[in-house]
Amino acid sequence: MNLNSQYKDQDKGQDKGEVEDLTDTSPILVIPYMWIGDFVRGHTVIRVLRERWPNRPVDLLTTSLCAPLVDYMPGVRSGIVWDLPRSRLALARQWGLAAILKTKGYRTALVLPRTWKSALAPALAAIPERIGFVGEARFGLINRWRWGEKALPRFIDKNAALALPDGAPLPPEWPVPQLRVGADEVARWRQMGGLGSGHDSGLGKGRAVALAPGSVGASKRWTYYAEAARLLAEQGLDVWVVGGPGEKAIAEEIVATAGARVRDLTGTDLRNGILAMAAADVAISNDSGLMHIAAALGTPTMGIFGPTSPYHWAPLNGLAAIVQTKTKLSCQPCHRTVCRMNDHRCMRDIAASEVVAIAGRVLAEAAAPK
Repeated sequence: MNLNSQYKDQDKGQDKGEVEDLTDTSPILVIPYMWIGDFVRGHTVIRVLRERWPNRPVDLLTTSLCAPLVDYMPGVRSGIVWDLPRSRLALARQWGLAAILKTKGYRTALVLPRTWKSALAPALAAIPERIGFVGEARFGLINRWRWGEKALPRFIDKNAALALPDGAPLPPEWPVPQLRVGADEVARWRQMGGLGSGHDSGLGKGRAVALAPGSVGASKRWTYYAEAARLLAEQGLDVWVVGGPGEKAIAEEIVATAGARVRDLTGTDLRNGILAMAAADVAISNDSGLMHIAAALGTPTMGIFGPTSPYHWAPLNGLAAIVQTKTKLSCQPCHRTVCRMNDHRCMRDIAASEVVAIAGRVLAEAAAPK
């Protein structure tokens, strides 16, 4: 899909700066949401910008947590790593970031979050075009206002619309996020971790299932990962538990329950999680950042959804399977971080045997000749 040609005629008559100029080589800065899943989804914005302005380099502001993702994002020239505290303005840190931005020569900044704080450094750096939605009285910080955010149906629509000409209709579909990891890097990672040499043509030996039992919000966490890991290991599959430091305790519980074929790969470095998802034959995940990473890598991914809606929050890339309870619940979806109704049945009524059976089908389909 060529977004540039789709909107070329509509650009005529727009204010200066909104019309594509294929000779323009001035760099663009994108300020994304800094949660891992949202950061991955922000790659769609990069792809739209690169299609509109193929000769304008695009840089991405990132936190130290999300920084490894930038290395695997096609179309991103570089990442600017700068950590800002979530709970306060940190004006000195904002001025420090602005000083760096001034040296880069950005002409355009896309500010995806609707927060005052996210727009401050681009304004202090005097980037000429600062595009963002109306919100939090950011008068003077954003100078290319966009309206109608609440009318856009999905999170990805709200983000990617900022990369289009003002007033342009949404395309039938967006470019999907991409993460690309070289096979040689995956092989080195497996060797260093003692995780075998890779895939086998069968459904057992050499094949690995990555489990991502964490999420932001307890209500999104499926209940039976330990039992599922045991059943998968009994079928001769290697099982990797992937996540951050917050998942260390549940990883230890899963390993203790499921046995020697299960490895705890949780840790502080997101790169390790990226490589685990790239190396796995299938990923099973809650609605979390690792689900978006696995899908963007092209790994067959099963997303387990309870309180959240797959329509709004599943990866654009598509999932090998969406797993939801067959129980009809009036409270679903609720999008709450903690369950307040029906004793978390949206997750507790999804049996481990059901998830393992679906994983078997996904593995068989992945192994089948194309």
